[in-house]
Order: sequence, then structure tokens, then C-alpha cells
Amino acid sequence: MDKMVKRYLSEQGCSWEFNPPHSSHMGGSWERMIGIARRILDSMFLQLNTRLTHEVLCTLMAEVTAVMNARPLLPVSADPEQPFILSPAMLLTQKTGAPPPPGEFSDKDLYTKQWRQVQALANQFWTRWRREYLPCLQHRQKWTGTRRNLQVGDLVLLRDKQIARNYWPMARISATVTGKDGHVRKVEVTTSDQGNLKTFLRPIAEVVLILPKE
Repeated sequence: MDKMVKRYLSEQGCSWEFNPPHSSHMGGSWERMIGIARRILDSMFLQLNTRLTHEVLCTLMAEVTAVMNARPLLPVSADPEQPFILSPAMLLTQKTGAPPPPGEFSDKDLYTKQWRQVQALANQFWTRWRREYLPCLQHRQKWTGTRRNLQVGDLVLLRDKQIARNYWPMARISATVTGKDGHVRKVEVTTSDQGNLKTFLRPIAEVVLILPKE
């Protein structure tokens, strides 16, 4: 089966393009989905005084997935001829909208039957999702200034959250990778560790320009 899949992808001209380490922001929208869902679920579970069974957790994650896939992909139109909102769920299921919860649920249901517990947790997730994420769909911030591209030979500082203060290593850029817009998005850096040269691939967000080559 693996050989058949590889042969088919090769015939179709498909190729894999991996993001460099420490660059989850390059994942774009799906990494943002994962991040905000984790933050909401973490805060919910910290406040929860009861343990969830495997079945309850699996059902809750299915509800969370349904909430996330029901988000609009385009600005909501005021045209009465276009009443449906395009969402990932529509592309996946060919159906419009998501089913409403089967009744009214409150925090008291967290300590009753398991199916009511799932619905109460799903309501909590939806409330946080609607308040913290949906208002941001219409707002997109962009860089307004043009910066100098990193170049081979530049001296940079490598950012690393796991290294103690004042111990960030310095490195020299040995190669650059440009994006479709012509700007450098990834760099290959060479640094010395106890006399041994090591090479890493890093996104530009993880390096700080110290001294340009010129």
C-alpha cells in the first residue's frame, strides 16, 4: 500500500515541504487552531473538579472538532441570495451548518450523567471560542515596514527559550531560503559547540541579527 501511495503521489507531481524546527507559526491557520484549542481546554480542565473517562474525553474532542470546523472561512455576507456560510465542515460533509445542542445545559450538568457532562463542557468551549477567537476573524495585522533580508555571512544570535539567560549562542548564516515573495524566510546557521561546528535550519523569527556581513 505504501509503495502504491508513493507511486501515485510521484505521478501526480506531489512533493513534501517541511517547516524548520521551532517554527510552528509557519503552520499558519491550523497551528493557530491547535494553539487556541489547547489554551481553552487547559483552562477548562484546570477548573474541572472531576475526572473524565476515555469515552467522555473522546466525545468532547469530537464536539470541539465540530465547533472548530463550523467557523466561517469567508466574511459573512449580507446578501439574502447567499444565506449559507462556507466553513470547513461544509467542505468535509457537504452539509450546511452544525446541529445545535440537544437541549439546555449548565455547569451543574458537569456532575451528572456523562452525556450531559460532555454537552456542558462543549458549551464552555463554545463560549470561550466565540469570545476569544471568532471576533479575530475579521482582523488581520500585517507588517507595514520593509526589513533587510538576512544574508550569508551575517552574525546572528539564536533564540532558545530553554537556554538560561545570557547563554544564547551566536552563529553565522551559511545559507538562506527565500519564499515565494522573494523574502528570506529560513536560514541555515553554523555555530560552534565546544569546538565542534554544528549546522541548524531555523526560521528568521528565531534569529536576531547582531552584525551584518558588510
